[in-house]
Amino acid sequence: MIVGVDIGGTKIAVGAVNEQGQVLARAQSPTMPEKGFADALDRITAMIREVARQADCKVTGIGVGCTGPVHPQTGRIGRVDFLPGWEDAPLVSELERRFQTPVTLENDADAAALGEGVWGAGRGTRTFLYVTISTGIGAGLILDGRIYRGVDGAHPEIGHHVIDPNGPRCACGAHGCWESLASGSAMERWYLAHLPPDQSGQRLDARAICARSDSDAVARAAVQHTARYLGLGVANLITLFTPEVIALGGGLMRSRPLFWPTILQIVHDHNGYVPRERVRLTSAKLGDDAGVIGAAWALKVKQ
Repeated sequence: MIVGVDIGGTKIAVGAVNEQGQVLARAQSPTMPEKGFADALDRITAMIREVARQADCKVTGIGVGCTGPVHPQTGRIGRVDFLPGWEDAPLVSELERRFQTPVTLENDADAAALGEGVWGAGRGTRTFLYVTISTGIGAGLILDGRIYRGVDGAHPEIGHHVIDPNGPRCACGAHGCWESLASGSAMERWYLAHLPPDQSGQRLDARAICARSDSDAVARAAVQHTARYLGLGVANLITLFTPEVIALGGGLMRSRPLFWPTILQIVHDHNGYVPRERVRLTSAKLGDDAGVIGAAWALKVKQ
């Protein structure tokens, strides 16, 4: 039994995954990055032991998908905006020491893309692009069942391609990158900045903004603003890659009906030079399990 670990900016999920890509046991914890890497490592260790107990299995390997950048070759975490103070943490070697089993590390979007590509929305395709839209935006490209890597094994940061150079500055160094305009965090910031003065202290997360968009004009405008930039980003991906399938997942896509018509319209209006009608745009199929399944499968592929 391979255990998959999915480390995001908001939560850490752990699951025991069998050979058919099924999650047999699950555990979850808030990320709480402010508590530091050592504390998170202890919680991950406890959750791995718990899912192994629930599934009544021996852990034969551990695959980890972590919000990036990460370094798969060295097994260390890079400089991650959502995990301050975790840079250069030796995640792989620590887990190998604790469990005496092979461990591999991937970017979380790459891991989820692999899970969706093998078992979910991209199953049976040769070219597949997965985008997760949540606290941030990440994407992974799967070619012939394998994660595409750049120079030195780098993960292409598709979530940070520039949509509007006059847009807000991102920690990546760019102004108006996709993540700074269309992620859940970006929608929360836009909503707060456009509230009337008498409501300026009212902070809502992206899920709450979506939920009240029927009755709250500012929330409705925030959704439309985000949908427009989501559509522009997806249109860019179709122009650049023209994959067989693009699947959108992540927390923000739980409110898919609010965004989907605008995304489809922008794709129709912007992709005139490529066969857009041959690119299937769909929802991710594995839900919250995509990262866990993909992380486990990443170890399988590596072996």
